[in-house]
Amino acid sequence: MIYKFSTLLLLCVTFFSSEMNAQNTKIEYKTDHYWQQQADYKMDIDMDVETYQFTGKQNIEYTNNSPDDLNRVYYHLFFNAFQPGSEMDARLQSIKDPDGRMVTNLGTKENPIYESRISKLKDNEIGFIKVSSFKLNGKKLNYEIEGTVMIVDLETPIKAGETVDFDMKFVGQVPEQIRRSGRNNKEGVALSMTQWYPKLAEYDTEGWHADPYIGREFYGVWGNFDVKITIDKDYIIGGTGNLQNADKIGYGYISEEKVKKKRGKTNTWHFVAPNVHDFTWAADKDYIHDTMQVPNGPMLHFLYKKDLPKENLESWKKMQPKTVELMQYFSEHIGKYPYDQYSVIQGGDGGMEYAMSTLITGKRSYGSLVGVTAHELAHTWFQFLLATNESKHEWMDEGFTSYISALAMGEVMDYKKDNPLAGSYNGYIRLANSGYEQPLTTHADRYNINRAYGSSAYSKGAVFISQLGYIIGDDNLKATIKKYYDDWAFKHPKPMDFVRTAERVSGLELDWYLIDFGQTTNTIDYAVTMAQGNLVTLERIGLMPMPLDLTVTYIDGSTEDFHIPLRMMRGVKPTSATVKEDWAWAYPIYTLEASKKAIKSVQIDPKGLMADVNKDNNVYPAATN
Repeated sequence: MIYKFSTLLLLCVTFFSSEMNAQNTKIEYKTDHYWQQQADYKMDIDMDVETYQFTGKQNIEYTNNSPDDLNRVYYHLFFNAFQPGSEMDARLQSIKDPDGRMVTNLGTKENPIYESRISKLKDNEIGFIKVSSFKLNGKKLNYEIEGTVMIVDLETPIKAGETVDFDMKFVGQVPEQIRRSGRNNKEGVALSMTQWYPKLAEYDTEGWHADPYIGREFYGVWGNFDVKITIDKDYIIGGTGNLQNADKIGYGYISEEKVKKKRGKTNTWHFVAPNVHDFTWAADKDYIHDTMQVPNGPMLHFLYKKDLPKENLESWKKMQPKTVELMQYFSEHIGKYPYDQYSVIQGGDGGMEYAMSTLITGKRSYGSLVGVTAHELAHTWFQFLLATNESKHEWMDEGFTSYISALAMGEVMDYKKDNPLAGSYNGYIRLANSGYEQPLTTHADRYNINRAYGSSAYSKGAVFISQLGYIIGDDNLKATIKKYYDDWAFKHPKPMDFVRTAERVSGLELDWYLIDFGQTTNTIDYAVTMAQGNLVTLERIGLMPMPLDLTVTYIDGSTEDFHIPLRMMRGVKPTSATVKEDWAWAYPIYTLEASKKAIKSVQIDPKGLMADVNKDNNVYPAATN
């Protein structure tokens, strides 16, 4: 298709528009109670699309806001995971249920025999990052590489409060697409460049976080990114940041005759991303590029391959206004999206969130396409703005995202569900009764089986926040989420930071909730054991305490709602129910006196918002088959 230059320029300027001041943003977070490091990146990358290798020059201006002198630094070299014999490869061969995208089943569905795809990569198919030069303030330093981690012992410590310059030269090779990153994914996207560059590890109040890359989550240093990518002119790039030179790129909208004339030549794309903790991009020759403006919000960009089946192309068009609604929903219910652009890009191996963008596979039904976009877009808030350490607190990332995206889908897609989180509750309860559950304090890489990780991070994490609404009241939960964003955006919150926010909003004591539900595998199990006259006998069977909502139905057909506070909360949530005397955890039995009427039936938690692992004993008289 041929475009006039004026139209082309307008399209290019619209893509990655930069209303937000794109200059470097250095925020001083060093206080008596909180500090975080700062790493400002400048990178020049030259990508060879024939060999899938790239060379890079990187400068990091690193500010040590910690009170400690640093004698060592670490870098992540994620692409080194995609080599036979790597830790990621070894984990695939040892875990009972490896990720199906990363293995080949040589057996049957009933009797699988899994073979790691990484183990079969050839030299020209593996991924790697090879560092050729490393300097601190212009002086060469030695370094050691152990798998996906580079260790640098410093001759002169970086003093507390000091800013230094790290300079690196490196060569990388993009692996065959296996997990998140890679070339030529199953849908034919040429380059999915995620976790692709040498990335400085985070140092916080708990020390260094230089975890090897085994396949799970990430943690990064806040900073500003200035990245130039030189690539064949035929390729279109989308991803993190604001494009600075759209008028010079040509952006690929040129005639086939001009393509032939310019083949082999390159464009240099210049992106600037203020105040993020990662940088991602994807590139392909056959991307369609659409834009849609969010009212009083960012410009949305959609990049997807023009050779998708007709029904998928239609779904990508139809999904775009829904993405506008989703962006508005999250901005209203969490906090305003702070950047100028967001990009939804076909690539990767499923759906994965990144700064100002997501990569998702494109051959999906309309409902699936909207659903995965909703989830990955929600990650912008729960991880890319509220940047928890995903390796240690993966449930705060995946679980909170699952919670808010379920609510958003209910509104945007007009789903009629009494409890939009019912699937998460069911997933957690199955896990709790399976014998495979591990505490939410488990490191993301340390789960015995992948299914337990998924049910913990996604399902139990979503239940954690949903059930908190049951404990403190829905309005208090909504206010907690907004205050959590206001207080902790652009920082690294931990679980107790969220709980303390909820305590400040609700006025209730909640440390017990984090301890029992987040740090143990204690379960909730309350039962109605007797209803006689107007007296109801309740029993706590599980170890985990909870306040109780219950509904009594009388013989005359009338009903009455009751609320039994939990004593250790030192207060009561807002409720229209009849509030009874509190229940201290140490007492396993509680007797409730209802109105002076004969009772027909009793039900604990009729709305299903408490994650009771045995709902059969929540009703009296018990249901009969």
